[in-house]
Amino acid sequence: MEKQSCNPADLMDQATETRQPNACGHETRPRTILIIDDEEAIQMVIRFGLQMTASWTVLTADSGLTGVQIAQAEQPDAILLDYMMPKMDGMATLKALQSCSETNRIPVIFLTAKVQSLEEQLQTLGISGVITKPFNALDLSKQIAKILEWIE
Repeated sequence: MEKQSCNPADLMDQATETRQPNACGHETRPRTILIIDDEEAIQMVIRFGLQMTASWTVLTADSGLTGVQIAQAEQPDAILLDYMMPKMDGMATLKALQSCSETNRIPVIFLTAKVQSLEEQLQTLGISGVITKPFNALDLSKQIAKILEWIE
């Protein structure tokens, strides 16, 4: 008999492999979300929330440059992008994503604590939405699905 792993990382990986039936009982394909955030703790909270509540596959990048490279290679369903990062900030990362034919159609949602001062500016940039920090990790998948109009 094969022994199952109790490692939290392995359990989280197993959770992403399941398919959830929608309200009509049909299986929905798992979504893939790319998190671009320089704070590892934020990445972990988001990963946990999205995997546990929605069984989505979560990719992470700790810089804008790495995020653009992962987005090009993996073609995620959506990107959660931190607005304030060192070196290549959220705005520069967004411009890089929008200028590339491989990534310019991927919906981007900004993660920021400074939403009030940026809201009008962000709306003109073609982003899909804004989620303010702090956020509730257990409600995050619902917020994302609402912003992106994903019917599950």
